[in-house]
Amino acid sequence: MKIIINHSSMVPIYEQLIEQIKAMILNEELKADDSLPSVRTLAKELKISALTVKKAYDNLEEEGFTVTVHGKGTYVAAANQEAKLEQQKREIESELESVIQKARRLGMKNAEIEALFSLIMEDETC
Repeated sequence: MKIIINHSSMVPIYEQLIEQIKAMILNEELKADDSLPSVRTLAKELKISALTVKKAYDNLEEEGFTVTVHGKGTYVAAANQEAKLEQQKREIESELESVIQKARRLGMKNAEIEALFSLIMEDETC
């Protein structure tokens, strides 16, 4: 499992872990029932605290991406297509929100932003 931690990022390390593991699951690099490295193993490999890895794994389990079997390990949960689509939708919404904020910083009004989105959508349907 290839995870890259950016220690100079403002994003907490556990969130970086969560996002990278989610991406691997959503891109089907990790499939249902695949085993994740143990908390200790991943912490040692990444040279980070085991508590940080545990927090990431707990969050992934809360969101339904993984299942932890005590004494056995953490596994990728069976594919939940609805959760996958919801995650993709949130990512697109986040990107669109950042584009809208940039447009507003540049002084564009809502009507101008809407006109741009309409223009883009019309080009895609041709």
